[in-house]
Amino acid sequence: MRIRVLHAITRLTLGGSSENTIASCVALDEAGYECTLAASFRESDASSLVDARRRGCRVVDLQALGREVALIADLTALAQILRLIRRERPAIVHTHTSKAGFIGRLAAVIARVPAVIHQPHGHVFYGYYSPRRTAVFTELERQAARWTDRIITLTDRGAAEHLARGIGRAAQYAAVPSGVPTAELRAGAPARSEARVRLGLDPAAFVVVGLGRLVPIKGFDLLVRALPAVVAQIPSAQVLLVGEGAERARLGGIARSLGVTERLRMTGEIMDVTTHLAAADVLAVPSRNEGMGRVIVEAMALRIPVVATAVGGIPDVVTDGECGRLVAPDDVDALAAALIELGRDDALRRKLGEAAEVRAESFSASVASEKLLAVYAALVRAKGLR
Repeated sequence: MRIRVLHAITRLTLGGSSENTIASCVALDEAGYECTLAASFRESDASSLVDARRRGCRVVDLQALGREVALIADLTALAQILRLIRRERPAIVHTHTSKAGFIGRLAAVIARVPAVIHQPHGHVFYGYYSPRRTAVFTELERQAARWTDRIITLTDRGAAEHLARGIGRAAQYAAVPSGVPTAELRAGAPARSEARVRLGLDPAAFVVVGLGRLVPIKGFDLLVRALPAVVAQIPSAQVLLVGEGAERARLGGIARSLGVTERLRMTGEIMDVTTHLAAADVLAVPSRNEGMGRVIVEAMALRIPVVATAVGGIPDVVTDGECGRLVAPDDVDALAAALIELGRDDALRRKLGEAAEVRAESFSASVASEKLLAVYAALVRAKGLR
């Protein structure tokens, strides 16, 4: 008899947490588990729901679940998850991200589910909210950790940041990266010259790509503010921002105020970003907080060096001076200087890119699946679920 697992995530959208969750369900199903994936359809992207089903996930709707705190809706979501647990009778509840993580774990403990796993896909300890609100969320995470058998972080640094705030015990933690199908990515990527033809980019330009949601936590305002200094030293430089979000108009306004509108292109939301990555000389990740940075691994797999901020799990992925450059968060001058250094030195970009390709294999889909299945196997043995 297959072990039933209920996964719960607030929403499925384009991004690392959703992709990681879907990939986990696929890997577990292939290994003999029977997975159901619950999410709010109202807050999810239609394309992400289609993708999950296409890859074989059984997806169910948690209508009341929402990203923002709303007492009545959250209580309704709790009731919906409880009904789902009682109907599906999972042996394991595996929650993802903060909101679904708390409500899902509370439902699991009320329903006396035998085993509970939580996967935060990052954290909210800085960069998102006011100190007071952050303190409340941190205390909720401390409480929920008491209901949890295993906490899966994307990197070892992610576990350390949780433990430093008194969330759980070291024995509860395991690090499983957001696995990237590196070989498939390389096989499907066009050559740099072809990618630039497809996108209408100058073959000789120094192209910096930023990829992600256009929201404050991603720090793309810093990249736009760094652009005048980069252009002053590298006249061919331009930034290509791939993604959509509430910051789009503001980013365009910053570019206009700095006189670099012609050097910034914003593409909007794109499902397959491989061509845009392949066209890059450098990937810029100026995040104010980041669980791991799945796009970092994708770029590294294509031999693209990364300039990123030393926040969250990024330093566990990017080794400064080996496969990219790390800079302090919210430091426009440092970001500009690192981009200028790489823009001026083709040989350095090649050297970092070659090392990046090797480093990316530590975060491949096969490595991630192997580590995830090991966590499950150990928990199944400990709980006597077979």
